Amino acid sequence: MAKADITIRGRDYSVACAPGQEQRLVALSKNLDKRVRQIAEAVGDIGEARLLLVAALSLLDELEAAHRGTPADLSQQKAASALADAAARIEALAERIEAGQ
Repeated sequence: MAKADITIRGRDYSVACAPGQEQRLVALSKNLDKRVRQIAEAVGDIGEARLLLVAALSLLDELEAAHRGTPADLSQQKAASALADAAARIEALAERIEAGQ
């Protein structure tokens, strides 16, 4: 099993992968890092786990839109709005959970 060393928001990770896939994972991680940084700028620093969750949801939304044939610009606008709403709900839920502890 091979490993790819990637960095997301300044944190280094070593990810196991199939031999020969290291460069692909590094390239994908750079795209993910860019996406997570953009989301953090848009919604603020809501924690690593939440930022990765919102990034994953954003990517899945784009993938689903691509499968449906939805125009990318419209999909991105909807995704941005949905992400902002989701981030606000996630943050409110986290605050309620933290307040209860």
